[in-house]
Amino acid sequence: MALRLLMLIITLLACGCSDAPTMRTHETIMLGGRPWKMELAMTDAAIARGLMGRSSLPDGEGMLFVFPDNEVRSFWMANCLMDIDLLYLDGRGYIITIHRMKVEAPQAADESELAYQARLKHYWSSSPARFAIELPPGSVEALSLAPNQKVELDLDGLKELRRRADSLPGP
Repeated sequence: MALRLLMLIITLLACGCSDAPTMRTHETIMLGGRPWKMELAMTDAAIARGLMGRSSLPDGEGMLFVFPDNEVRSFWMANCLMDIDLLYLDGRGYIITIHRMKVEAPQAADESELAYQARLKHYWSSSPARFAIELPPGSVEALSLAPNQKVELDLDGLKELRRRADSLPGP
């Protein structure tokens, strides 16, 4: 009996019993009539990091940023190694702004972090945005994306995931 109880305890520990919810890391959405695999940026840290340091994105893949609220947003290309197409979406999933962000010159050895950040171009949303999508360069044209188009997203599910991410303990 004691051996069975010990095995049960070991099994439960090995299964990782926890009250912490598991978070999805990817979401498939439809863009331009085809599925796209989106990496989810759900926390402030993941949003700040974005696609920094990556030199490419496979065709059919991108990053979906889920913000906690609707605000006017700004992205920049700090430490980005490739051009990126950016879509801002409102809380209903409609495209409100499109940018084709270009690679910036890297931070120079004698350039302070403050000076580097000050010279970077900002890409603003034209109105409050709840979501943003980053795609490989040229995707906007290839998919014929334009403002006022609806992107089919699980809006309620994504908003709930963001709420859950906000409730998890920080790093």
